[in-house]
Amino acid sequence: MTGGRDQFVELLQHAGLETVGDWHIEEVLPPRAAWRPVVSGRAKPFVAVPADQPDLVAELNAQWHRLAGSIGILGEDGVFLIDVAGNWSGCAPRRWARVKLSDEWDLAGVLGKRPGQPEFLSLSTDGNTLIGVTTEEDEVWFIVLDRIGEWQEATARAAAQETAEEREAAWVALFRGPGPSERLRQMWVHGLALNPAAPDDLRSRLLGLSHHGMWRPLPTAVIEAAMVHPDPKLRQHLAEVQPNITTDQWVRLILGEEESRNRWILTLLAAERQVELTDAAYEQLVADPSARIRGEAARLAGLPVRILTALVADAEWSVRAAVCRRAWPHLGTAARRALLDDPSGKVRIEALLQHHQEHPMPRSAFDTTELDAAELQGRAVKTCCLERPLAEHLTHHGDQVQRCSLAGNPHLDPDLVGVLAQDPDERVRSVVALRADLTEEQRADIDIDFNPRIHHRPLDWVVALHEDPVSMRRLAASSHPFVRRSVARARHLPPDVIEVLAHDEDRVVQALPRGILRRRTRGHAAEGVAVVDRKPQHPRSPPRTSELPPRRPALLRRRPEPTDAPTGLGRPGVNS
Repeated sequence: MTGGRDQFVELLQHAGLETVGDWHIEEVLPPRAAWRPVVSGRAKPFVAVPADQPDLVAELNAQWHRLAGSIGILGEDGVFLIDVAGNWSGCAPRRWARVKLSDEWDLAGVLGKRPGQPEFLSLSTDGNTLIGVTTEEDEVWFIVLDRIGEWQEATARAAAQETAEEREAAWVALFRGPGPSERLRQMWVHGLALNPAAPDDLRSRLLGLSHHGMWRPLPTAVIEAAMVHPDPKLRQHLAEVQPNITTDQWVRLILGEEESRNRWILTLLAAERQVELTDAAYEQLVADPSARIRGEAARLAGLPVRILTALVADAEWSVRAAVCRRAWPHLGTAARRALLDDPSGKVRIEALLQHHQEHPMPRSAFDTTELDAAELQGRAVKTCCLERPLAEHLTHHGDQVQRCSLAGNPHLDPDLVGVLAQDPDERVRSVVALRADLTEEQRADIDIDFNPRIHHRPLDWVVALHEDPVSMRRLAASSHPFVRRSVARARHLPPDVIEVLAHDEDRVVQALPRGILRRRTRGHAAEGVAVVDRKPQHPRSPPRTSELPPRRPALLRRRPEPTDAPTGLGRPGVNS
């Protein structure tokens, strides 16, 4: 069975299971590890029910309930942990679901490919007792594992004492009989690709057979082999995700492509990843016969100013439009006027948007035919400096899309930001709540709804402050989870900030210090790292430290009545 977390929850509900509490990492044997003794070739059933048993589903449910009650799976409150066979989490860590039985439940009839063929694990909440239910050729097995902690220790000791002869015999036994299925062979390939101990020549041979290892830093020899691989899609995948490509390899990878389309894709990926190339490579790419390549070259990081300013005179309008924003600050009056009067309307629009970063845009310019498309007007509202009458009109009379765009405009006057902070549309208020120029008190006073399942990229203005410990302390106490999530992604955080984030009420914020930050902060003082491993005493009552300002306790605020005065908000610029 496959699907995401939502589909998994629906399956559990269909089986008559009620989920208890939020999803979090249980401090017990992980599901993937718990499956191993259940599916092992040495596994023996505690109870085996023939598949031709009359009323099979009812019998299986009865057997499971008898076992679960007698060996302690069902606690006094009826809560236990469950996992169902299937790809429910993709590449993400697999987690137990904390559940209890409803009045009408049916595990054997639902938790499998078809009724009477169940495949699931049930574990006591203390992690000490397991029941695995699996369907064999003509029987359904109930495999019981008790005293799991002792079993883990015994298994580890046995593995440590295994001799080379025993290890070799195990490999020989593995390949006896029928060959492995295609799915199993593919899983082996993926596993080898992810194995850090695999030699370079083996990893090179796996190129094209598995893409799983491409996201991890690869040795130089493997990257060199991928760069000359005959499949252009593999070379493009390398450029898209591999973190260990040097500048010299990037130059050879892009310029070594004879096919124009492939060279364009690699240049695009280099621009997306903010890769810096050599001056010689820049010169070659901006002189490429393909306008698409020259246009992507205009987006490359580190492009010298002399090349940027030269590209505004490119014969192709798409190149001039692509380079306009980056080149504008370095252009003189004559060059800027030439772009504003360019024969191409696309170029004139880009120049107009840049011109009004410094010169307030009047209503007449906003309503001009150059900006008649809603998308273009949205860009102007979001990024340009607007004359006061135009900004007031959009604040009070703009449609919902325009007000959302205006709510993020860095040039907007504080009193108009305050009006939008009380906008009747929650989406507008949500944009205001993420502005960089608010104090945390002002942010907490904005009435918004927060869906913890929404994924949000780190806020750029928070990322820009990642190396500032004072700002990290202040923002770690923010009322807005997106701000705290952005703080939690910093590579280096003071131990006291890690402590607060590790006990945050938002599960996503909690997970970052407990996982990513635990690996990233090994250089911190021992007491700081120990805090990350500590289980929160109460997830809804996070402990505070005296060094951090108190966070406003709630995100949902009373919406001011129409007679309430707008809150005065700060000028653009990050508060310190």
